[in-house]
Amino acid sequence: MRILNAAQMREADRAAIHDVGIPSVVLMENAGRQVVAAIESLFDDLADRSVAVVAGKGNNGGDGFVVARTLHQRGVDTAVFLVGRVSEVKGDARINLDILGRLGLSVVEVADESAWELHFSEVSPHDLVVDALFGTGLGGPLQGLYQTVVADLNASGIPIVSIDLPSGMSADTSELIGDCIEASVTVTLGAPKLPLVLPPAEQKSGEVVIADIGIPIEVVEQLDGPRIELITKDTLRPLIPPRAADAHKGDFGRVLLVAGSVGKTGAAALAADGALRSGAGLVTVACPRSCLPIIAGYAREYMTEPLEETPAGTVHFAAAEAVLGFTADVIALGPGLGRGEGVSTFVRELVEKSEVPLVLDADALNALADDPSVLQGREGRDLIITPHPGEMARLMGCSTEDVQANRLGMAQDLARRHKVYVVLKGYRTLIATPGGPVFVNPTGSPGMATGGTGDVLTGMVAAWLGQLLDAEAACRVAVYLHGAAGELADADSGEASMLAGDLADHISDALLELTARRRVARPGTES
Repeated sequence: MRILNAAQMREADRAAIHDVGIPSVVLMENAGRQVVAAIESLFDDLADRSVAVVAGKGNNGGDGFVVARTLHQRGVDTAVFLVGRVSEVKGDARINLDILGRLGLSVVEVADESAWELHFSEVSPHDLVVDALFGTGLGGPLQGLYQTVVADLNASGIPIVSIDLPSGMSADTSELIGDCIEASVTVTLGAPKLPLVLPPAEQKSGEVVIADIGIPIEVVEQLDGPRIELITKDTLRPLIPPRAADAHKGDFGRVLLVAGSVGKTGAAALAADGALRSGAGLVTVACPRSCLPIIAGYAREYMTEPLEETPAGTVHFAAAEAVLGFTADVIALGPGLGRGEGVSTFVRELVEKSEVPLVLDADALNALADDPSVLQGREGRDLIITPHPGEMARLMGCSTEDVQANRLGMAQDLARRHKVYVVLKGYRTLIATPGGPVFVNPTGSPGMATGGTGDVLTGMVAAWLGQLLDAEAACRVAVYLHGAAGELADADSGEASMLAGDLADHISDALLELTARRRVARPGTES
Protein backbone atom coordinates (compact mmCIF):
# COMPACT_ATOMS: atom_id res chain seq x y z
CA MET A 1 0.00 0.00 0.00
CA ARG A 2 1.57 3.27 -1.13
CA ILE A 3 2.43 5.96 1.43
CA LEU A 4 1.84 9.47 0.06
CA ASN A 5 3.24 12.91 0.79
CA ALA A 6 1.26 16.16 0.57
CA ALA A 7 1.97 16.83 -3.12
CA GLN A 8 1.10 13.26 -4.10
CA MET A 9 -2.16 13.41 -2.14
CA ARG A 10 -3.08 16.67 -3.87
CA GLU A 11 -2.37 15.10 -7.26
CA ALA A 12 -4.41 12.00 -6.37
CA ASP A 13 -7.36 14.22 -5.46
CA ARG A 14 -6.93 16.25 -8.65
CA ALA A 15 -6.74 13.17 -10.87
CA ALA A 16 -9.75 11.54 -9.22
CA ILE A 17 -11.80 14.71 -9.66
CA HIS A 18 -10.69 15.99 -13.09
CA ASP A 19 -9.40 12.90 -14.91
CA VAL A 20 -11.70 10.22 -13.54
CA GLY A 21 -14.68 12.52 -13.01
CA ILE A 22 -15.52 11.91 -9.35
CA PRO A 23 -17.00 15.18 -8.00
CA SER A 24 -14.95 16.64 -5.15
CA VAL A 25 -18.04 16.92 -2.99
CA VAL A 26 -18.52 13.15 -3.37
CA LEU A 27 -14.97 12.52 -2.12
CA MET A 28 -15.70 14.76 0.88
CA GLU A 29 -18.93 12.89 1.58
CA ASN A 30 -17.12 9.56 1.34
CA ALA A 31 -14.41 10.81 3.68
CA GLY A 32 -16.83 11.94 6.37
CA ARG A 33 -18.85 8.75 6.22
CA GLN A 34 -15.73 6.58 6.42
CA VAL A 35 -14.64 8.49 9.53
CA VAL A 36 -18.01 7.83 11.12
CA ALA A 37 -17.79 4.14 10.19
CA ALA A 38 -14.39 3.96 11.90
CA ILE A 39 -15.71 5.72 15.01
CA GLU A 40 -18.67 3.33 15.18
CA SER A 41 -16.40 0.30 14.91
CA LEU A 42 -13.99 1.51 17.59
CA PHE A 43 -16.43 3.04 20.10
CA ASP A 44 -19.24 0.56 20.65
CA ASP A 45 -20.85 2.91 23.17
CA LEU A 46 -21.07 5.77 20.66
CA ALA A 47 -24.81 6.16 21.16
CA ASP A 48 -24.15 7.05 24.79
CA ARG A 49 -21.37 9.55 24.02
CA SER A 50 -21.50 13.21 23.12
CA VAL A 51 -19.20 14.33 20.33
CA ALA A 52 -17.56 17.71 19.68
CA VAL A 53 -16.36 18.31 16.12
CA VAL A 54 -13.63 20.96 16.12
CA ALA A 55 -13.27 22.06 12.51
CA GLY A 56 -11.04 24.32 10.47
CA LYS A 57 -11.92 26.48 7.48
CA GLY A 58 -10.61 24.19 4.74
CA ASN A 59 -11.42 20.79 3.31
CA ASN A 60 -10.45 18.99 6.50
CA GLY A 61 -13.11 21.06 8.22
CA GLY A 62 -15.51 20.12 5.43
CA ASP A 63 -14.88 16.45 6.19
CA GLY A 64 -15.68 17.29 9.80
CA PHE A 65 -18.99 18.88 8.83
CA VAL A 66 -19.97 15.64 7.05
CA VAL A 67 -19.01 13.70 10.19
CA ALA A 68 -21.15 16.01 12.32
CA ARG A 69 -24.15 15.71 10.03
CA THR A 70 -23.88 11.91 9.81
CA LEU A 71 -23.55 11.51 13.58
CA HIS A 72 -26.44 13.91 14.18
CA GLN A 73 -28.67 12.00 11.79
CA ARG A 74 -27.86 8.78 13.64
CA GLY A 75 -29.00 10.25 16.91
CA VAL A 76 -25.59 11.01 18.42
CA ASP A 77 -25.39 14.16 20.54
CA THR A 78 -23.10 16.31 18.37
CA ALA A 79 -21.80 19.88 18.61
CA VAL A 80 -19.71 21.73 16.02
CA PHE A 81 -17.05 24.35 16.71
CA LEU A 82 -15.59 26.24 13.74
CA VAL A 83 -12.13 27.66 14.48
CA GLY A 84 -12.41 30.63 12.16
CA ARG A 85 -15.25 32.65 10.67
CA VAL A 86 -18.16 31.24 8.70
CA SER A 87 -17.47 33.80 5.97
CA GLU A 88 -14.01 32.28 5.43
CA VAL A 89 -15.32 28.80 4.60
CA LYS A 90 -15.48 28.19 0.83
CA GLY A 91 -16.15 25.50 -1.76
CA ASP A 92 -17.26 22.01 -0.79
CA ALA A 93 -16.63 22.75 2.88
CA ARG A 94 -19.12 25.65 2.69
CA ILE A 95 -21.70 23.40 1.02
CA ASN A 96 -21.54 20.99 3.93
CA LEU A 97 -21.46 23.79 6.51
CA ASP A 98 -24.66 25.24 5.06
CA ILE A 99 -26.33 21.84 5.15
CA LEU A 100 -25.74 21.72 8.91
CA GLY A 101 -27.63 24.98 9.28
CA ARG A 102 -30.56 23.75 7.22
CA LEU A 103 -30.73 20.63 9.42
CA GLY A 104 -30.86 22.78 12.53
CA LEU A 105 -27.41 21.81 13.82
CA SER A 106 -25.84 25.02 15.09
CA VAL A 107 -22.16 25.84 14.59
CA VAL A 108 -20.22 27.79 17.20
CA GLU A 109 -17.91 30.33 15.54
CA VAL A 110 -14.53 30.63 17.27
CA ALA A 111 -12.80 33.57 15.59
CA ASP A 112 -10.05 34.37 18.09
CA GLU A 113 -8.42 33.23 21.34
CA SER A 114 -10.88 35.08 23.54
CA ALA A 115 -13.76 33.27 21.82
CA TRP A 116 -11.97 29.96 22.33
CA GLU A 117 -11.47 30.74 26.00
CA LEU A 118 -15.18 31.40 26.24
CA HIS A 119 -16.32 28.31 24.34
CA PHE A 120 -13.77 25.72 25.46
CA SER A 121 -15.94 25.11 28.51
CA GLU A 122 -18.59 23.91 26.03
CA VAL A 123 -16.13 21.52 24.35
CA SER A 124 -14.60 19.97 27.46
CA PRO A 125 -17.75 18.17 28.78
CA HIS A 126 -17.95 16.04 25.61
CA ASP A 127 -16.92 12.38 25.60
CA LEU A 128 -15.20 12.42 22.21
CA VAL A 129 -13.56 15.08 20.04
CA VAL A 130 -13.24 14.90 16.26
CA ASP A 131 -10.18 16.85 15.13
CA ALA A 132 -10.96 18.36 11.72
CA LEU A 133 -8.66 21.38 11.85
CA PHE A 134 -5.91 20.57 9.34
CA GLY A 135 -5.13 17.67 7.04
CA THR A 136 -2.27 17.27 4.57
CA GLY A 137 -2.29 20.91 3.51
CA LEU A 138 -0.56 22.37 6.56
CA GLY A 139 2.50 24.37 5.48
CA GLY A 140 4.21 25.11 8.79
CA PRO A 141 3.98 24.88 12.58
CA LEU A 142 0.75 25.85 14.29
CA GLN A 143 0.69 29.30 15.83
CA GLY A 144 -1.63 31.55 17.75
CA LEU A 145 -5.23 30.42 18.07
CA TYR A 146 -4.61 26.99 16.50
CA GLN A 147 -1.70 26.28 18.80
CA THR A 148 -3.87 27.18 21.80
CA VAL A 149 -6.75 24.98 20.60
CA VAL A 150 -4.45 21.99 20.12
CA ALA A 151 -2.80 22.45 23.52
CA ASP A 152 -6.15 22.67 25.31
CA LEU A 153 -7.59 19.64 23.51
CA ASN A 154 -4.52 17.57 24.38
CA ALA A 155 -4.72 18.64 28.02
CA SER A 156 -8.44 17.85 28.24
CA GLY A 157 -7.95 14.08 28.42
CA ILE A 158 -10.85 13.54 26.01
CA PRO A 159 -10.27 10.84 23.35
CA ILE A 160 -9.56 12.51 20.01
CA VAL A 161 -10.27 11.13 16.53
CA SER A 162 -8.22 12.98 13.90
CA ILE A 163 -9.27 13.18 10.27
CA ASP A 164 -6.45 12.36 7.82
CA LEU A 165 -3.63 13.60 10.11
CA PRO A 166 -3.47 14.81 13.69
CA SER A 167 -3.64 18.58 13.22
CA GLY A 168 -0.18 20.12 13.40
CA MET A 169 1.63 17.31 11.54
CA SER A 170 3.22 17.70 8.13
CA ALA A 171 2.48 14.98 5.58
CA ASP A 172 6.01 15.37 4.20
CA THR A 173 8.03 14.19 7.19
CA SER A 174 7.93 11.79 10.10
CA GLU A 175 9.50 14.50 12.25
CA LEU A 176 7.25 16.73 14.35
CA ILE A 177 7.32 20.26 12.96
CA GLY A 178 5.67 21.75 16.06
CA ASP A 179 2.77 21.15 18.42
CA CYS A 180 0.17 18.68 17.18
CA ILE A 181 -2.92 16.83 18.31
CA GLU A 182 -2.20 13.68 20.32
CA ALA A 183 -4.81 11.45 18.74
CA SER A 184 -6.39 8.30 20.08
CA VAL A 185 -7.36 7.36 16.53
CA THR A 186 -6.40 8.77 13.15
CA VAL A 187 -8.61 7.97 10.16
CA THR A 188 -6.40 8.74 7.19
CA LEU A 189 -8.03 9.25 3.81
CA GLY A 190 -7.19 7.43 0.60
CA ALA A 191 -3.70 6.28 1.58
CA PRO A 192 -1.38 6.30 4.61
CA LYS A 193 0.98 9.24 5.13
CA LEU A 194 4.58 9.16 6.29
CA PRO A 195 4.08 10.63 9.80
CA LEU A 196 1.46 7.95 10.52
CA VAL A 197 3.84 5.03 9.98
CA LEU A 198 7.27 6.23 11.14
CA PRO A 199 8.41 7.63 14.50
CA PRO A 200 8.49 10.04 16.15
CA ALA A 201 5.29 11.51 14.65
CA GLU A 202 3.69 8.06 14.43
CA GLN A 203 3.61 7.92 18.22
CA LYS A 204 1.14 10.84 18.29
CA SER A 205 -1.26 9.20 15.84
CA GLY A 206 -2.90 6.56 18.01
CA GLU A 207 -4.57 3.71 16.15
CA VAL A 208 -4.45 4.37 12.42
CA VAL A 209 -7.38 3.45 10.17
CA ILE A 210 -6.90 3.74 6.40
CA ALA A 211 -10.18 4.80 4.80
CA ASP A 212 -11.12 4.15 1.17
CA ILE A 213 -12.80 7.35 -0.04
CA GLY A 214 -13.18 6.30 -3.67
CA ILE A 215 -9.86 7.36 -5.24
CA PRO A 216 -9.11 4.55 -7.72
CA ILE A 217 -6.02 2.48 -6.94
CA GLU A 218 -4.82 3.12 -10.51
CA VAL A 219 -4.59 6.84 -9.71
CA VAL A 220 -2.45 6.21 -6.65
CA GLU A 221 -0.16 3.75 -8.43
CA GLN A 222 0.55 6.15 -11.29
CA LEU A 223 1.64 9.07 -9.10
CA ASP A 224 5.11 10.50 -9.65
CA GLY A 225 7.54 11.15 -6.82
CA PRO A 226 8.95 9.02 -4.00
CA ARG A 227 7.65 5.47 -3.83
CA ILE A 228 7.31 4.41 -0.21
CA GLU A 229 5.02 1.49 0.59
CA LEU A 230 3.52 -0.04 3.69
CA ILE A 231 3.86 -3.82 3.64
CA THR A 232 0.45 -5.50 3.90
CA LYS A 233 -0.83 -9.06 3.91
CA ASP A 234 -2.70 -8.49 0.66
CA THR A 235 0.48 -7.58 -1.20
CA LEU A 236 2.44 -10.54 0.21
CA ARG A 237 -0.05 -13.38 -0.19
CA PRO A 238 0.31 -13.69 -3.98
CA LEU A 239 4.06 -14.19 -3.49
CA ILE A 240 3.55 -17.44 -1.55
CA PRO A 241 1.50 -19.91 -3.62
CA PRO A 242 0.66 -23.38 -2.27
CA ARG A 243 3.31 -25.98 -3.04
CA ALA A 244 2.74 -28.41 -5.87
CA ALA A 245 1.82 -31.95 -4.90
CA ASP A 246 4.99 -33.29 -6.56
CA ALA A 247 7.34 -30.68 -5.05
CA HIS A 248 10.72 -31.78 -3.71
CA LYS A 249 13.38 -30.17 -1.53
CA GLY A 250 15.40 -29.02 -4.52
CA ASP A 251 12.56 -26.71 -5.52
CA PHE A 252 12.92 -24.51 -2.46
CA GLY A 253 16.50 -23.40 -2.43
CA ARG A 254 19.83 -24.56 -1.07
CA VAL A 255 20.92 -22.13 1.63
CA LEU A 256 24.48 -22.01 2.94
CA LEU A 257 24.87 -20.18 6.27
CA VAL A 258 28.44 -19.17 7.09
CA ALA A 259 28.16 -18.43 10.78
CA GLY A 260 29.38 -19.11 14.28
CA SER A 261 32.64 -18.99 16.20
CA VAL A 262 33.80 -20.17 19.60
CA GLY A 263 31.34 -18.75 22.12
CA LYS A 264 28.85 -17.72 19.43
CA THR A 265 27.53 -21.02 18.14
CA GLY A 266 23.94 -20.16 19.09
CA ALA A 267 23.80 -17.43 16.44
CA ALA A 268 24.46 -20.00 13.72
CA ALA A 269 21.76 -22.32 15.04
CA LEU A 270 19.19 -19.53 15.27
CA ALA A 271 19.88 -18.44 11.69
CA ALA A 272 19.47 -22.05 10.57
CA ASP A 273 16.19 -22.32 12.46
CA GLY A 274 14.97 -19.18 10.71
CA ALA A 275 15.87 -20.61 7.31
CA LEU A 276 14.27 -24.00 7.94
CA ARG A 277 11.06 -22.60 9.40
CA SER A 278 10.81 -20.27 6.39
CA GLY A 279 10.71 -23.19 3.98
CA ALA A 280 14.26 -23.55 2.64
CA GLY A 281 14.65 -26.95 1.01
CA LEU A 282 18.21 -27.59 2.17
CA VAL A 283 20.17 -25.71 4.81
CA THR A 284 23.87 -26.16 5.54
CA VAL A 285 25.79 -24.36 8.27
CA ALA A 286 29.48 -23.82 7.46
CA CYS A 287 31.39 -23.00 10.63
CA PRO A 288 34.85 -23.18 12.21
CA ARG A 289 35.83 -26.82 12.61
CA SER A 290 35.87 -26.81 16.42
CA CYS A 291 32.32 -25.37 16.54
CA LEU A 292 30.80 -28.03 14.31
CA PRO A 293 29.91 -30.63 16.98
CA ILE A 294 28.11 -28.00 19.06
CA ILE A 295 26.17 -26.53 16.13
CA ALA A 296 25.32 -29.97 14.75
CA GLY A 297 23.89 -30.92 18.13
CA TYR A 298 21.34 -28.10 18.17
CA ALA A 299 19.07 -29.60 15.49
CA ARG A 300 18.70 -32.59 13.21
CA GLU A 301 17.33 -30.88 10.12
CA TYR A 302 20.31 -28.90 8.84
CA MET A 303 23.69 -30.12 7.63
CA THR A 304 27.07 -28.82 8.74
CA GLU A 305 30.33 -28.15 6.94
CA PRO A 306 33.67 -27.64 8.74
CA LEU A 307 35.87 -24.67 7.82
CA GLU A 308 39.50 -23.91 8.55
CA GLU A 309 39.80 -21.85 11.70
CA THR A 310 42.13 -19.54 13.55
CA PRO A 311 43.58 -20.32 17.00
CA ALA A 312 40.87 -18.02 18.40
CA GLY A 313 38.12 -20.24 16.99
CA THR A 314 37.02 -17.90 14.20
CA VAL A 315 36.92 -18.75 10.51
CA HIS A 316 40.32 -18.61 8.76
CA PHE A 317 40.63 -16.42 5.66
CA ALA A 318 41.82 -19.46 3.68
CA ALA A 319 38.35 -21.00 4.08
CA ALA A 320 36.95 -18.60 1.50
CA GLU A 321 37.98 -20.92 -1.35
CA ALA A 322 35.99 -23.80 0.15
CA VAL A 323 32.89 -21.66 0.59
CA LEU A 324 33.11 -20.31 -2.96
CA GLY A 325 33.22 -23.89 -4.22
CA PHE A 326 30.12 -24.98 -2.29
CA THR A 327 26.93 -25.61 -4.26
CA ALA A 328 24.30 -23.17 -2.99
CA ASP A 329 21.57 -20.91 -4.31
CA VAL A 330 22.09 -18.33 -1.53
CA ILE A 331 24.91 -17.66 0.90
CA ALA A 332 24.12 -15.90 4.19
CA LEU A 333 27.12 -14.65 6.07
CA GLY A 334 27.74 -13.13 9.48
CA PRO A 335 25.77 -14.33 12.53
CA GLY A 336 28.23 -15.07 15.33
CA LEU A 337 31.18 -15.01 12.94
CA GLY A 338 33.35 -13.01 15.32
CA ARG A 339 35.88 -10.30 14.51
CA GLY A 340 39.51 -10.05 13.54
CA GLU A 341 41.68 -9.46 10.49
CA GLY A 342 41.25 -13.03 9.32
CA VAL A 343 37.47 -12.71 9.41
CA SER A 344 37.62 -9.39 7.54
CA THR A 345 39.78 -10.88 4.79
CA PHE A 346 37.47 -13.89 4.53
CA VAL A 347 34.35 -11.71 4.21
CA ARG A 348 35.89 -9.38 1.64
CA GLU A 349 37.00 -12.36 -0.45
CA LEU A 350 33.47 -13.80 -0.51
CA VAL A 351 31.77 -10.50 -1.25
CA GLU A 352 34.15 -9.71 -4.10
CA LYS A 353 34.20 -13.15 -5.74
CA SER A 354 30.87 -14.85 -5.06
CA GLU A 355 28.52 -15.22 -8.01
CA VAL A 356 25.77 -16.46 -5.67
CA PRO A 357 23.29 -14.00 -4.09
CA LEU A 358 24.50 -12.92 -0.65
CA VAL A 359 22.82 -11.94 2.62
CA LEU A 360 25.17 -10.11 4.98
CA ASP A 361 24.50 -9.47 8.65
CA ALA A 362 26.21 -8.81 11.96
CA ASP A 363 29.95 -9.54 11.92
CA ALA A 364 30.03 -9.72 8.12
CA LEU A 365 28.98 -6.07 8.08
CA ASN A 366 31.37 -5.14 10.87
CA ALA A 367 34.16 -6.73 8.81
CA LEU A 368 33.47 -4.27 5.99
CA ALA A 369 33.02 -1.14 8.11
CA ASP A 370 36.54 0.11 7.34
CA ASP A 371 35.98 -0.25 3.60
CA PRO A 372 32.25 -0.20 2.70
CA SER A 373 33.11 0.23 -0.98
CA VAL A 374 33.40 -3.57 -1.13
CA LEU A 375 29.63 -3.70 -0.65
CA GLN A 376 28.47 -3.61 -4.22
CA GLY A 377 25.59 -5.33 -5.91
CA ARG A 378 26.01 -6.24 -9.55
CA GLU A 379 24.11 -7.65 -12.49
CA GLY A 380 23.09 -11.22 -11.74
CA ARG A 381 24.25 -11.16 -8.12
CA ASP A 382 21.90 -9.58 -5.59
CA LEU A 383 23.35 -8.38 -2.30
CA ILE A 384 21.15 -7.93 0.78
CA ILE A 385 22.41 -6.42 4.02
CA THR A 386 20.48 -6.50 7.32
CA PRO A 387 22.13 -4.00 9.70
CA HIS A 388 20.84 -2.82 13.03
CA PRO A 389 21.34 0.94 13.64
CA GLY A 390 24.81 0.47 15.19
CA GLU A 391 26.05 -1.58 12.22
CA MET A 392 24.48 0.92 9.83
CA ALA A 393 26.32 3.75 11.61
CA ARG A 394 29.65 1.99 11.17
CA LEU A 395 28.98 1.50 7.45
CA MET A 396 27.94 5.14 7.02
CA GLY A 397 30.75 6.59 9.16
CA CYS A 398 28.40 8.34 11.57
CA SER A 399 26.81 7.84 14.98
CA THR A 400 23.89 5.58 15.83
CA GLU A 401 21.97 8.72 16.81
CA ASP A 402 22.53 10.12 13.30
CA VAL A 403 21.10 6.93 11.79
CA GLN A 404 18.05 6.95 14.04
CA ALA A 405 17.40 10.60 13.23
CA ASN A 406 17.33 9.87 9.48
CA ARG A 407 16.62 6.17 9.04
CA LEU A 408 14.72 6.58 5.79
CA GLY A 409 17.25 8.86 4.11
CA MET A 410 20.29 6.82 5.11
CA ALA A 411 18.78 3.53 4.02
CA GLN A 412 17.82 5.02 0.65
CA ASP A 413 21.27 6.55 0.17
CA LEU A 414 23.18 3.35 0.91
CA ALA A 415 20.88 1.22 -1.26
CA ARG A 416 21.20 3.52 -4.27
CA ARG A 417 24.95 4.19 -4.03
CA HIS A 418 25.95 0.56 -3.53
CA LYS A 419 23.14 -1.12 -5.50
CA VAL A 420 22.24 -3.26 -2.50
CA TYR A 421 19.04 -4.09 -0.66
CA VAL A 422 19.16 -2.55 2.82
CA VAL A 423 17.04 -4.05 5.59
CA LEU A 424 17.50 -1.47 8.37
CA LYS A 425 16.25 -3.26 11.47
CA GLY A 426 14.45 -1.69 14.40
CA TYR A 427 11.02 -0.33 15.15
CA ARG A 428 9.31 -0.09 11.76
CA THR A 429 12.05 -1.97 9.90
CA LEU A 430 12.79 -0.38 6.51
CA ILE A 431 13.63 -2.12 3.25
CA ALA A 432 15.40 0.19 0.80
CA THR A 433 15.98 -1.08 -2.73
CA PRO A 434 18.60 -0.14 -5.34
CA GLY A 435 15.88 1.04 -7.71
CA GLY A 436 14.38 3.49 -5.25
CA PRO A 437 11.22 2.03 -3.65
CA VAL A 438 11.25 1.77 0.14
CA PHE A 439 9.03 -0.55 2.16
CA VAL A 440 7.93 0.02 5.76
CA ASN A 441 7.14 -3.02 7.90
CA PRO A 442 4.23 -2.63 10.36
CA THR A 443 4.75 -5.87 12.33
CA GLY A 444 6.89 -6.47 15.42
CA SER A 445 7.03 -6.36 19.20
CA PRO A 446 9.24 -4.74 21.86
CA GLY A 447 9.95 -8.28 23.05
CA MET A 448 12.11 -8.73 19.94
CA ALA A 449 14.73 -6.48 21.55
CA THR A 450 16.74 -9.49 22.69
CA GLY A 451 19.87 -11.22 21.43
CA GLY A 452 19.47 -13.56 18.48
CA THR A 453 16.33 -12.23 16.80
CA GLY A 454 18.44 -10.63 14.08
CA ASP A 455 20.16 -13.97 13.46
CA VAL A 456 16.76 -15.57 12.89
CA LEU A 457 15.95 -12.85 10.35
CA THR A 458 19.17 -13.53 8.45
CA GLY A 459 18.13 -17.14 7.93
CA MET A 460 14.61 -16.10 6.97
CA VAL A 461 15.78 -13.64 4.31
CA ALA A 462 18.13 -16.25 2.84
CA ALA A 463 15.39 -18.89 2.76
CA TRP A 464 12.89 -16.68 0.97
CA LEU A 465 15.53 -15.47 -1.48
CA GLY A 466 16.26 -19.11 -2.30
CA GLN A 467 12.58 -19.79 -2.92
CA LEU A 468 11.35 -16.62 -4.61
CA LEU A 469 14.55 -15.72 -6.51
CA ASP A 470 13.56 -12.07 -6.08
CA ALA A 471 15.50 -10.02 -3.53
CA GLU A 472 12.84 -7.37 -3.02
CA ALA A 473 10.06 -9.93 -2.52
CA ALA A 474 12.25 -12.04 -0.23
CA CYS A 475 13.01 -9.07 2.03
CA ARG A 476 9.36 -8.05 2.23
CA VAL A 477 8.09 -11.53 3.08
CA ALA A 478 10.86 -12.31 5.56
CA VAL A 479 10.69 -9.00 7.42
CA TYR A 480 6.90 -9.10 7.71
CA LEU A 481 6.86 -12.71 8.95
CA HIS A 482 9.73 -12.02 11.35
CA GLY A 483 7.73 -9.23 13.00
CA ALA A 484 4.50 -11.23 12.95
CA ALA A 485 6.24 -14.19 14.60
CA GLY A 486 7.56 -11.79 17.22
CA GLU A 487 4.04 -10.59 17.95
CA LEU A 488 2.81 -14.17 18.36
CA ALA A 489 5.76 -15.07 20.60
CA ASP A 490 5.08 -11.95 22.68
CA ALA A 491 1.46 -13.05 23.12
CA ASP A 492 2.66 -16.40 24.46
CA SER A 493 5.73 -15.43 26.47
CA GLY A 494 5.35 -11.74 27.21
CA GLU A 495 7.72 -8.96 26.19
CA ALA A 496 10.30 -9.44 28.95
CA SER A 497 10.51 -13.24 28.79
CA MET A 498 10.53 -13.67 25.04
CA LEU A 499 13.60 -15.38 23.51
CA ALA A 500 14.86 -15.46 19.93
CA GLY A 501 14.08 -19.17 19.90
CA ASP A 502 10.46 -18.37 20.80
CA LEU A 503 10.29 -16.15 17.71
CA ALA A 504 11.70 -18.92 15.51
CA ASP A 505 9.15 -21.36 16.93
CA HIS A 506 6.30 -19.04 15.86
CA ILE A 507 7.38 -18.54 12.24
CA SER A 508 5.12 -21.37 11.09
CA ASP A 509 2.12 -19.80 12.86
CA ALA A 510 2.89 -16.43 11.29
CA LEU A 511 3.13 -18.05 7.86
CA LEU A 512 -0.18 -19.84 8.30
CA GLU A 513 -1.79 -16.59 9.37
CA LEU A 514 -0.34 -14.67 6.42
CA THR A 515 -1.44 -17.23 3.85
CA ALA A 516 -4.86 -17.58 5.53
CA ARG A 517 -4.43 -21.32 5.83
CA ARG A 518 -5.54 -23.22 8.90
CA ARG A 519 -3.79 -26.03 10.64
CA VAL A 520 -5.45 -29.33 9.71
CA ALA A 521 -6.30 -31.41 12.77
CA ARG A 522 -5.06 -35.00 12.75
CA PRO A 523 -7.73 -37.72 12.88
CA GLY A 524 -8.82 -38.29 16.45
CA THR A 525 -7.76 -34.81 17.66
CA GLU A 526 -9.79 -31.70 18.26
CA SER A 527 -9.68 -29.02 15.58
